[in-house]
Amino acid sequence: MSQTVVTEDDTGKESQSSDISEAVIRIAGNSQDGIQSIGGFLARLAGRSEQEVMTMMTIPSTISGGPSIFQVRLGTGDVLSPGDDADVLLAFYQHSYEDHVSNLREGGLIVYDSDHIEPNEEWLEKYRHIGIAISSLTVEAIGGTARDKGKNIYALGLIGRMFNLDLEKLERLINERFGAKGESVVKTAMDAFQSGYRYHSDDITNLFNFKQGEVDRSNQVVMSGNEAIAYGLIAAGVRFGAGYPITPWSDIMELLRRELPKYGGSFIQCEDEIASVSMAIGASYGGRVGVTGSSGPGISLKTEAIGWAVMAEIPLVVVDIQRGGPSTGLPTNVEQSDLNIACFGGHGDSPRVVLAAANVEDCFYTAIEAVNIARNFSVPVFLLSDQAIATRIEAFNEPDLKTLCQDLTPDLTPVQSHKPYDLKTETGASHHRVPGTRVEDGRYPVVTGLEHDEMGHPSSSPELHEAMTQKRRNKLKALAEKLPVPEVYGAESGEVLVVGWGSTTGPLYEAVEKSGNNGQAISALKLRHINPLPDGLEDIFARFKKIYVVEMNDGGVHGYGQLAGLLRARFADPRIQGINKTDALRWKVWEILDRVNERRSTEPALIND
Repeated sequence: MSQTVVTEDDTGKESQSSDISEAVIRIAGNSQDGIQSIGGFLARLAGRSEQEVMTMMTIPSTISGGPSIFQVRLGTGDVLSPGDDADVLLAFYQHSYEDHVSNLREGGLIVYDSDHIEPNEEWLEKYRHIGIAISSLTVEAIGGTARDKGKNIYALGLIGRMFNLDLEKLERLINERFGAKGESVVKTAMDAFQSGYRYHSDDITNLFNFKQGEVDRSNQVVMSGNEAIAYGLIAAGVRFGAGYPITPWSDIMELLRRELPKYGGSFIQCEDEIASVSMAIGASYGGRVGVTGSSGPGISLKTEAIGWAVMAEIPLVVVDIQRGGPSTGLPTNVEQSDLNIACFGGHGDSPRVVLAAANVEDCFYTAIEAVNIARNFSVPVFLLSDQAIATRIEAFNEPDLKTLCQDLTPDLTPVQSHKPYDLKTETGASHHRVPGTRVEDGRYPVVTGLEHDEMGHPSSSPELHEAMTQKRRNKLKALAEKLPVPEVYGAESGEVLVVGWGSTTGPLYEAVEKSGNNGQAISALKLRHINPLPDGLEDIFARFKKIYVVEMNDGGVHGYGQLAGLLRARFADPRIQGINKTDALRWKVWEILDRVNERRSTEPALIND
């Protein structure tokens, strides 16, 4: 519930505002308008204002640009998803207005650029409209030579005024953002922002005021999912990476290329995907855990070399930021269809570890976990994210870097003897010594993609191949025994358990919260360890009558997606069913609830009550 209060603006004029706990703001325009910058400023302001924040964005995949949106959800309580329906729509063009008004809640507010938009009379009664000549006023504020290129910053000022946001912090963010471009650029941006912030209208001044939160969020950092992965890799001790540009992985590559030299490392942009994964494997053999990454098409090209790393037992981290497929597919849209290639991509029996990050904060910690598993078990580790998490901005508690940061400096301490493929290890995991390490008995091992003996020498012995295959497989079995059992979100038992992974997690959790309001409560389970699966899942599944796996991939011939297929193969449980979609859009909370209710109302019971 909102509460109306009376305040005074900086001219001393009284205005009414509503106290709110959260707001969903959708900004719609073209990619050239810098609307992502508006959302980025709002998200980072939230992080500095003890608020929770989550964003989503869509951008066109064409070089010439096109329609684009940025949605930001700000709140003083827990924010689990970017929000289903917007409270405010800021529209720059007629198509922005017409295409996105359906995403506005009834009675919501539309702020539109009256230079480019003619309101629809049918919508005037359903939504509150505020027309402002944003383009013209921007030109007036910063000069005709700049045209309306600063209208995004002008609009940021309008939003700041509407929501009574902290003026000083916003101006500091603008200075930080444009400071490196020179004083004249900062002045132009500041002129546009201040003009928007000082725009006076009874309709827009101090419309909303965020309530003070009860939780201390002063120690927050704000970043995107791709940034969190990159900084997590650095904190884990990674000092070498190699890659090839592809959306939406490229942000990680660019950040590592910029940041790794500060820590004595380097990142190489290679001529292709095959070279990049091969360089990363070489770095790992040289004593560091190397990292490479891509999206679906690039992962396909890397699979042969990843199989080599499995056979040679080389630690490696492969980051896969999923997008719509197959082939080049949908480069700027979200999908979760790379799970099968992450788990099984490659010929022969080539076991590897697959982890899936659930949100931006989880990206940071999962990156560290991926490095540690790769080191401890000498195995390639896939870190799966997706376009929705990659571009999303969230605020989370600042990590304790003093305890998390690792030094992976190679150890060249001499050893008496060394078997890099020792068959007598308890877990199957054995390790290479750094090249150049002195082996006192003079028997130095080799590394090869051929099947080999314990010293790495090629061998076609049937008995040895069987033993080495078991050794490589047993590493994953040993890891599964160490993995924590995931916690159920909501009731520990009941009729329906919804299972998800990656960016579906937040909407699933919010669906659990809302399901209790209609008397049809559900519970949720997030899986972040996918290959191997943690032990104990069967005990959780046994406590529910129906299990629905919610994914953004195709339901396939038999009606369930990729994670559901893995779970059905593992547990042979017909209660595990799929809820899938391939519209290249994130799951909304109401979609999940509708699909769950539809399934359980039409599906016959598979077990007795």
